[in-house]
Amino acid sequence: MTDLDARTLRDAYDTQLRPDIPDPLPAGVTVDSDGPLVRVLGLDHRGFLTYRSLDGLAGAELDALIARQVEFFRGRGEAVEWKLVGHDEPADLAERLRAAGFVPEDQETVVVGPVAALAGAVPVLPDGVRLREVTSRTDLERIAAMEEEVWGSGRSHLVTGLEKEIAADPQSIAVVVAEAGETVVSAGWIRYPAGTGFGTLWGGSTLPAWRRRGIYRALVAYRARLAEQRGRTLLQVDCSPDSRPILERLGLVAVTTTTPYVYTP
Repeated sequence: MTDLDARTLRDAYDTQLRPDIPDPLPAGVTVDSDGPLVRVLGLDHRGFLTYRSLDGLAGAELDALIARQVEFFRGRGEAVEWKLVGHDEPADLAERLRAAGFVPEDQETVVVGPVAALAGAVPVLPDGVRLREVTSRTDLERIAAMEEEVWGSGRSHLVTGLEKEIAADPQSIAVVVAEAGETVVSAGWIRYPAGTGFGTLWGGSTLPAWRRRGIYRALVAYRARLAEQRGRTLLQVDCSPDSRPILERLGLVAVTTTTPYVYTP
C-alpha cells in the first residue's frame, strides 16, 4: 500500500466512523454534546467522549472545554474516557488533557483495509476448536471470565455493554467465540456502524495456552466474511502491538493511533 492509500483509508475512518456514537442507542444510554464534543453516558463502566474534530479550538478555549468535562463527570462521580486519536489537533492536546487530570492508558494502532482479501482467507483451526456466534448472557459471561483470566481484572462491564447492544439491535453486532470443548479460548465481535461501509472488529483476547495457533486469524477471517455478507467493504480495528503484525500481514494498513485518556474523580 502507498502513503496515498493510507491517507485515503484514514479519511474514510475520519468521515465514516467518527464521532463514535451507538446507533441505535441501547436502553439507558444517553448522548449529549458540548461544542464539538459528544458525551456518551450509560453504555459502559465509564462515560465516553468522542468527536470528529475539535473545530480549531486551542489555548484557553480548549482548556475550558476540557475543564467542563472534568466538572461534569466529577459531579456524577463517574470516570470518563477521552479517546485521543493520533492526528487530532492541536498538537498539544495530550499535554492539556494530562494537565487537567486525564491519565493515558495503552496506545493502540488504528488499522483499516478491504474486506475482500480477509473474507477469502481460510485459516486452519486447531483440532477440537470451533467458532460459534452467541447472544445469550451466559455466553457473554463466559467471554468475560476468559478476558478476566487474560487481563487479570474485572470484565463484568463487558457483559452489560454487549447485552445492551444486542438487545437494542441484534443486526448491528455479532459476537463470536472460539471454543475448545466447554472452554472459551478466544472471542471477538464485529459491529456494523449505521450509514457506513465499515465493519469494526473488537475483542480478540486469547488464553495464553492457545496463542500462536491461528485462532485469532480465524476469528478475523470469520468476521470479515460476516461483513462481506452485509455488503461492507472496509474493516477497522484498534489493535495492540501483539495483533498489529498479524493484521498487517492480512492486508490491513496502519492509518493512525488511538489512546484512551481517562479522568477518574
